[in-house]
Amino acid sequence: MKTLSETKYSILDLASIAQGKSVADSFHNSLDLARHAEKWGFTRYWLAEHHNLEGIASSATSVLIGYIAGGTSSIRVGSGGIMLPNHAPLVIAEQFGTLGTLYPGRIDLGLGRAPGTDGLTMRALRRDLRREPDFGELVLELQGYFKESAADQKVRAIPGAGVNVPFWILGSSLYSAQLAAYLGLPYSFAGHFAPDEMMEAIKIYRAGFQASEHLKKPYVMLGIQIVAADTDEQAQKLSTTVMRRFLGIIRNQRVNLEPPVDSMAAYWTVAEEQLVKSRLATAIIGGPETVKRKLQEFINATQADELMIVSDQYEHRDRLRSFELISQLMQN
Repeated sequence: MKTLSETKYSILDLASIAQGKSVADSFHNSLDLARHAEKWGFTRYWLAEHHNLEGIASSATSVLIGYIAGGTSSIRVGSGGIMLPNHAPLVIAEQFGTLGTLYPGRIDLGLGRAPGTDGLTMRALRRDLRREPDFGELVLELQGYFKESAADQKVRAIPGAGVNVPFWILGSSLYSAQLAAYLGLPYSFAGHFAPDEMMEAIKIYRAGFQASEHLKKPYVMLGIQIVAADTDEQAQKLSTTVMRRFLGIIRNQRVNLEPPVDSMAAYWTVAEEQLVKSRLATAIIGGPETVKRKLQEFINATQADELMIVSDQYEHRDRLRSFELISQLMQN
């Protein structure tokens, strides 16, 4: 049985904007959390690409990665992920080649294929939708730009060529598991918002994994929502902020992070409650002992090598406390 201390722990940040706060507040809070995470022993700090979504300020993901990496000294910083079909692979190679040169040995490049936005904004990002690019082909093209340039190579990433930036495949479907296995890359599944196919995706990835120059055996990272507080009751109340966010997603009403409430009964219908809770099926909410027990159960069930934790609370101090309590359990 894998223990809590045998598992790695990392943080996924959306640079969430709380009601009554500014985008600048979100960025400053992200850096503050990253500095604490470095001190507390978290492995990496990733930022996710989203566009035109109220309440999420991580759209210029590469820029934010540089901000966080520049304000820390040892924690790995990266993308969870860059939505590659939104970009020319050469541009991403140049951006992450620059980051990898500025912060050697500290930058990760997690790649996803979803647009990270709505259809109209996707058109604004991708321009030409007459041919949907093949995600696997884009990943291979991007990998090529990071290899040492050949003498006759006409297009090179400068910087980028020869820079060591590890790739990850991210996803919430079985396709991503198959691709990560085929390419021999580490795999991160978005269990924090799409848990339904998580176990099947892990099985497919591990069974089909082909060793590569990048990775010799499968490596599974799982996204998970955790709301930790000093008591179960406090954690349950703080978790209503997350529930209100998911309720907004279901209603297609994106808003800034809202304050916690004593009860959700007045906010959702029975059907909406079921939908929100299904999205949060793997979420762990509670005081230290509850979180410890449920974390161990989750690790036992999945045998995950690493957990990528989302813990969004309305107040920055509550978010810090959540990750501080998690860091104390990491040593057990």
